[in-house]
Amino acid sequence: MIEAAFYDTKPYDRAAFLAVPGHEQVAWRFHEFRLNRDTASTAEGTRAVCAFVNDRLDRPCLERLAGLGIKLVTLRCAGHNNVDIAAARALGIAATRVPAYSPHAVAEYTVGLALSLNRKIHRAYGRVRDLNFSLAGLVGSTLAGKTVGVVGTGRIGRLAAQIFRGFETTVLAYDPAPAPDWAARYGIQYTPFSSLLNQSDFVTLHLPLLPETQHLLHEGTLALLKPGAFLINTSRGKLIDTAALIDALKHGRLGGVALDVYEEEEGIFFEDLSGQVLLDDELSRLLTFPNVLVTSHQAFLTHEALAEIARVTTANLLKLVEGAPPLEGTAV
Repeated sequence: MIEAAFYDTKPYDRAAFLAVPGHEQVAWRFHEFRLNRDTASTAEGTRAVCAFVNDRLDRPCLERLAGLGIKLVTLRCAGHNNVDIAAARALGIAATRVPAYSPHAVAEYTVGLALSLNRKIHRAYGRVRDLNFSLAGLVGSTLAGKTVGVVGTGRIGRLAAQIFRGFETTVLAYDPAPAPDWAARYGIQYTPFSSLLNQSDFVTLHLPLLPETQHLLHEGTLALLKPGAFLINTSRGKLIDTAALIDALKHGRLGGVALDVYEEEEGIFFEDLSGQVLLDDELSRLLTFPNVLVTSHQAFLTHEALAEIARVTTANLLKLVEGAPPLEGTAV
């Protein structure tokens, strides 16, 4: 039996983790608040903490966890930019993640956003709920014959590209580490980043957040986009400079934008803020554009993904009990 503190808990998290085989060997302390330097003391008496994308495990937080005897930070997500990994190692805290909980879920959602944005499905739904059955302003275009640019061809990017090919589109790809055999198999062409932006009717982002990818789309690169292009981001919010994106939208350079992630989503996404004033001015401005579709980081949210996250996370906790290394590919 191992006791572990679980942060930023939602009902669907609890349901998934309490259904996974082996869950009875873990005594979970479920907390609805996030883990940071101020809340780290709540992990006292446990050996591990389970964190999510908006928990903040900087050095001060990790130092407090180490002082409590925490031996493992297990992230129930793929990204780990919210954890000071060097500090964790120096403090003797192992870190694991779930590198590929459901690439299909995110890839399928990406294509769904592109379809909804282009065909204005989200706007039509809102109208009909208000008994407005007019079609004025709802004209879209077919995907067939268009060019889709996929930026990043890891597991999710590749699946998204393959799905878009099924719509009879031309798919261009950019990745610092291309996969030519895969591209040849699916009729996908790698191209320089600037060429992809120039030629694509739809651009979708599938990159990790690294120093070299932060604000990959800024004033200069947004200006390279084909006029009227659609931009979709289901990856990391900080890949896009929000202020520059708003400026591009204000000047009518984009056909539309669909975001499932946002640059400053911490404290906003995953929360019910209805009835409150949204204090983030840039997000408030984005929500005023009729050609912007925002969802709150739900691309991963499928039964299959939640089950896989729970399985891998629980398995790594039990590995800690056994004194064994974590599952292959999950160590950070």
